[in-house]
This record gives sequence, structure tokens and C-alpha cells, in this order.
Amino acid sequence: MRLLVIFCHPSAQSYGAALYELACRTLIAAGHDLRTHDLYREGFDPVLSTEEWGHYLTKPEINQAKQADHIADLQWAEGLVVIYPTWYYGVPAMMKGWLERVWLPGVTFEIATGKQRRPRPKLQHIKLLVGITTSGSPWWWIRLIRDPGRSMWTRGLRPMFNSRCKVVWRQLYNMNHTTPADRAGFLKQVETALSKL
Repeated sequence: MRLLVIFCHPSAQSYGAALYELACRTLIAAGHDLRTHDLYREGFDPVLSTEEWGHYLTKPEINQAKQADHIADLQWAEGLVVIYPTWYYGVPAMMKGWLERVWLPGVTFEIATGKQRRPRPKLQHIKLLVGITTSGSPWWWIRLIRDPGRSMWTRGLRPMFNSRCKVVWRQLYNMNHTTPADRAGFLKQVETALSKL
């Protein structure tokens, strides 16, 4: 399967970086074709500028040209793998900026044709979504507040994908209080899940 892996963490020595390295290694070993983006190491600019906003609806091709490589990879992929730490119940600002600057009208969706209508999805080729994240909060609290980060991907963005898109989600809770054994165990869970895709 053609998989696009997006990693977002400021530290190349982080546990998140270990998850990213493990994920890429495991997916390649399983025979998948990968394209990857490490947003921080690439220096991705997450800021949607005033100029870009001015073109957002009227001349989307101008903004698309600025993100041609990322868009080409997204359109090439059959599956999307996102790896990031959950901060303030969602994705880091850089990954949110990636969504805002890459998931553009005409690329991932078409603007709704009128009131009470939803945008038309354009990522029907995406048949797999994998989310790998860590959270400082305990699982019971994340569940109580309805897991907004996971919901963004699996309820908000998944409708843009193929209607039969499979979701695989792995989340390590209590990250600030995990032991080495906890972290090693989660790495093993991720490796097992990815090797079975």
C-alpha cells in the first residue's frame, strides 16, 4: 500500500521520534511504499498568510502551487499515517498549519454549494488512516471530554476519505508519568498493529 507518513514533534530525540522511526521501519518491512514528511526537520511553515487567505476561495491554485510537493504526496497515497504528541487536546500547531495550508479547496474538498450542505470530499483514494499519539492526561479524562484530537481525525476528517476507510488508532495516555516499561510496551503495541496492516 502507498502510505504517506506525517510526523510532527520539535525534538528529534523525543519518544515521538522513536515512534516515527519504528513506524517507518515496520511499514517498510511489511512491504508498504512510503513517502514521509518530518514537519519540524523540514522547516514547514504552518502560518496561513494574509495573502494566502486572500486567494483561499477565489484562486486556490495559487496556494496549491506553494504546497505542490505535499499535495502530490497526499494525492499519491492510499493511506495516511499521522504521528504526533497530543497537546491541549489536539494536534501541535505545526500539524494544524499543515492541514490548513495543504488540505486546500480543490485538493481535499470542494466548497459546499449552498447553506446546510457539506463540502464535497476529494480524498476517496485514502482507504486507511493510522493515528499514533501520546497524551499527558489519563484515558478516563480523555474519554470524559470525548477525545477531541482523535475525533478531529476519525469523525471530522475521515468523511473526506473512502467510505470504507479503515482506522487504526494507538494512543499512549499518562505520558508525563509513564515508566520505561510503559513506553517500551507501547512501542511493541504499535509495531504489532502496523505489521498487521
